[in-house]
Amino acid sequence: MNILVFVKQIPDTTEVKLDPKTGNLCRDGVASVINPLDLNAIEAAMPLKAAHGGRVTAVTMGPPQAREVLLKAMALGCDDAVLLSDRAFGGADTLATAYTLSEAAKKLGQFDLLLFGQHSADGDTAQVGAAVAAFLDIPQVTQAVSLECRDGWAFCDRALRDCGQKVRVKLPAAVMVCDGINEPPYASPRGILAALEKPLAVWDAAALGADPARTGTAGSPSETKRVFAPPKSSGGTEFLSGSPAEIAAGFADMLEKEGLI
Repeated sequence: MNILVFVKQIPDTTEVKLDPKTGNLCRDGVASVINPLDLNAIEAAMPLKAAHGGRVTAVTMGPPQAREVLLKAMALGCDDAVLLSDRAFGGADTLATAYTLSEAAKKLGQFDLLLFGQHSADGDTAQVGAAVAAFLDIPQVTQAVSLECRDGWAFCDRALRDCGQKVRVKLPAAVMVCDGINEPPYASPRGILAALEKPLAVWDAAALGADPARTGTAGSPSETKRVFAPPKSSGGTEFLSGSPAEIAAGFADMLEKEGLI
């Protein structure tokens, strides 16, 4: 069973700052981490590989330093990795990103299952996995909290807002997983060292052979008008004291002054 796991390098969300003049994210010197839900996707692939054999390949698109997330993916059990890195891929929106990733899947050849984290912590669109499946014309399952494969089918439980759902789809398929599917482990020292010896290919635009009009900014119809930080609150902290009845009355007065009751 050949599995492709798509991972993303994102800025450490506790360190993100905005340039007050341009409104752009300040990425210089900001630590990057692997998208948390992508760790669940990697871990979801491991029991499938153990049960059915085959290979697990990690794939990401990004600048050269994105290889760090691929090394982590291989430290957690992926057999090899592919980095899609070229200035031509820069500025891609979700559509151009999905097209580029789908072309990588085609170039890698036969696959049985594509795994994604349900969404990334930076963009939070939850669009890329579904769009990759659409480009490849394969079934897709979103919001998966369980995953089994047998007899050429993938069986999943989905966690929806008001209910659960059991589904099956014919392989090959794409599955987007939620954090409830498993508990990702930490990479072991042995796994970290082993990752340094595993194959890591780097493909630029020429190697991928994708249509340049559909990658990067050229293939991105969406446009971000402005990104800005919310204004800082000028309010402080007010402590209420007294009996429970006095505290409740004081709290009610505060809410009334704010027009909340």
